[in-house]
Amino acid sequence: MPKTAKTPASVLNALMAEYKLNVHSLSKGIGLSPSAVRLLSIGKSKITVSTALRLGKFFGKTPAFWMDLQKEADLIEAGKDKKLTATVNGIAKVKKPVAAPKAKAGAKPKKKTTLRDKRKTAAKKPGAKPAARKKTAAGKKPVAKAKPAAKKAVKKPAAKKTTARKPRAKKA
Repeated sequence: MPKTAKTPASVLNALMAEYKLNVHSLSKGIGLSPSAVRLLSIGKSKITVSTALRLGKFFGKTPAFWMDLQKEADLIEAGKDKKLTATVNGIAKVKKPVAAPKAKAGAKPKKKTTLRDKRKTAAKKPGAKPAARKKTAAGKKPVAKAKPAAKKAVKKPAAKKTTARKPRAKKA
């Protein structure tokens, strides 16, 4: 047996009958025009947020109750639209991206290997040559030290004769 949907209009009409209200008295109670209330009661107008607030306060229901009724009625109406249904059925569901395999519990994540690390491990190997460039503790390249030259007999040049300079002439 098909489930009968509660539309906002059917619930409004049931409450109006329960409280023995007509369109005019309800319109005065909630501050809407009689024509707006009549359109709501026959299902030609939708429940808006302001209408839901007014009806909720007047009948002692929550505004969410009225908005949920309108939402359900909208979904039922949309389900009857064959063109929309065909379009919706043609939409593929999104797939979640495949996650990378999880590391074992307690395992440390792999550290990115840097050039410095490679040099350190190469220097630890037996028979390895020292690294081409060494850095000081401050991270700067060390200044190359001059190697002492082999001691050779160096002849000192003869002392040069100095000539006396002429004093400058003073400008007047």
